[in-house]
Amino acid sequence: MIAGAVRGRWRLPSWASDAGAAAVVLAAELGLAHYGLGVRVVLLTVAGAGLMLLRRRHPAWVAVAAGVLYLIGAQPPQYDAPVSAVMIALYSVGRHASGRVAIGVGALALPVGAVSSGLMTDASLAAFLTVVLTPAAPIAGGHIVRLRAELLHRRQQQAAELAVREERRRIARELHDVIAHHVSVMSLYMGVARRTIPLDAERAQETLRTGEDTARQAMAEMRHLLDVLRTDGEPVDDQADVGVARLPALVEASGNATLEVAGEAVELPTTVDHAVYRIVQEALTNTRKHAAGARSRVRLAYRPGLVEVEVGDDGQPRPGDVGVGLGLAGMAERVSLCGGELRAGPSPRGGFVVHARIPLMEKKT
Repeated sequence: MIAGAVRGRWRLPSWASDAGAAAVVLAAELGLAHYGLGVRVVLLTVAGAGLMLLRRRHPAWVAVAAGVLYLIGAQPPQYDAPVSAVMIALYSVGRHASGRVAIGVGALALPVGAVSSGLMTDASLAAFLTVVLTPAAPIAGGHIVRLRAELLHRRQQQAAELAVREERRRIARELHDVIAHHVSVMSLYMGVARRTIPLDAERAQETLRTGEDTARQAMAEMRHLLDVLRTDGEPVDDQADVGVARLPALVEASGNATLEVAGEAVELPTTVDHAVYRIVQEALTNTRKHAAGARSRVRLAYRPGLVEVEVGDDGQPRPGDVGVGLGLAGMAERVSLCGGELRAGPSPRGGFVVHARIPLMEKKT
């Protein structure tokens, strides 16, 4: 099965986002302090910024702690409360906590807002709306962002599933071509044998006729199944000769890649032979698409009981390359069907690497 998750080429680490939120709190509170940078203001600001580093793992507790800091900072004679820390903490509750937790934190924020805004003495509509909307707005904003992220993730999953189905269709077409080739040969030999057998035994001839008819019937059924799979009317090329033997031509056609082969070459099963070729083909295509001009290196290694293929490039990722690639999902499905494992992602030395290990079934004699 697939041992490694397929990863995107570019993704901002969560710690960097949390550090950015902490920097925002420091800049906002220390830069806009109305009563100067006293010890109290600095301590509250640093504490609020430190809470930002925990906002993903413990959003509710961070919001409560930020509310306590707000109440402390809002006490006279100075009123420099860490407002930015509270707003980011409430947003994080909507973004990273469950709906019930978000509602609970919002309800808890109401009395805090009522005390700090003087709603107990001023019961006007404007004061009431301020108390209600101030905590509700960032929580609602975070929740909306969360829903959009979940919707995007669901769409990516659907796209990946579509890619898997497309890959299965292509595998079915390739298997059809290979099996059709062998069945055609069998039909031809059986027909020749029926015509050249030295003995005119009726039973032998009838057996050969039956086998010949069976081969023709099998081919007709496979063609029918292929027509059913080919729902979009797309033209299909002959895939019977796709395999490791064509890798040198494929690498040469890419224009900027090299091929290295290690170990003693062995005859690969048809599915493995096709999988290796398709992995290299898709990886080189991704390099041209996402890292134009990068150099690629294809390594094919024959190991005891398995074959390894690795395609790496030295290109730099582009900021727009985010999410699970459909080509990588198809590769993963193909390798999984062969009982192997696929790893794909950025290389520590730079560039992008696709590595697959596929076991070889021992041929039964």
